[in-house]
Amino acid sequence: PVGDHGWTYRHDIGRQQVEEAFGDKVETVFVESVPEGPDAERVMRDMARSGVDIIFTTSFGYMNGTLKVAKEFPDVKFEHATGYKQSDNMASYGLRLYQARHVQGIIAGMMTKTNKICYVAAFPIPEVIREINTYYLGAKKMNPDVEIMITWANTWYDPGKESQAATVMMAEGCDMVAQHTDSPAPLQAAQAQGKLGFGQASNQIKFAPKAQLTATIDNWGPYYIKKVGQVIDGTWESGDYFGHMNDGSVQMAPFTNMPADVAAKAQEIKDAITAGEYFAFTGPLKDNTGKMQLADGEVATDLQLNQMMYYVEGIDATVPGN
Repeated sequence: PVGDHGWTYRHDIGRQQVEEAFGDKVETVFVESVPEGPDAERVMRDMARSGVDIIFTTSFGYMNGTLKVAKEFPDVKFEHATGYKQSDNMASYGLRLYQARHVQGIIAGMMTKTNKICYVAAFPIPEVIREINTYYLGAKKMNPDVEIMITWANTWYDPGKESQAATVMMAEGCDMVAQHTDSPAPLQAAQAQGKLGFGQASNQIKFAPKAQLTATIDNWGPYYIKKVGQVIDGTWESGDYFGHMNDGSVQMAPFTNMPADVAAKAQEIKDAITAGEYFAFTGPLKDNTGKMQLADGEVATDLQLNQMMYYVEGIDATVPGN
């Protein structure tokens, strides 16, 4: 739902910003809570038949359906979020949200009192695996004794399941809650237990003012405005966009509920990432089976990031399905 205050909410903010930017030059429509699979394809076809010029599909699981429907409607432009497939009339786009997640890890590593941090994960896809890894790498950088617990909620949005996952891990000693699900429920569960955590996709501090340390903020608006503008003036082209802290598409909420030295370190890492001087996925990097994934000094390519289906060395868990 667009009211999830997370991922979908921020995409809808981008849609609203398109309306603000173009006024009566555009009309936008949206359908929320669309299951992946045949339902998604049906919604895309209905949109295409209704005369829209560009369709944005905002979940990884919509990728193959988007590609299929794009072939059926060659005169409509399609944009798919977080995937890796393109065609003449289908582009892909995403944000380097792992950059903000690494800063969260830096904070978690410095703030944990139990040396146990945890992660409420949605689905085992490369984007989620990548952020678990970078969160852990950030925490490990600051605290060699840190351990991470991971619970798969197998949903993008289910406040009850999200809260339960966080609560169970806190009962096992976790005192830093991160999430890749979209409601504020894990953060609210952390506050109820006197623990700390991070907002997801938007600034969620109003839901847990005593618990939120910072949040990743997904800023889709500039990309949406740019691509809609290209459709209007006839210059739209397919491609793959991967937004960065340095273009303002990956943002973070203010650093709160933390000592000044932690905030200063977090800001230092954030500034270095923004400047292109710091990259978490730099070799030597082994996975947790001991296999070398990045050689000494090697920086992960976008393709390697988008196909990451392994946990890094030190994570005592197995990627579901592997």
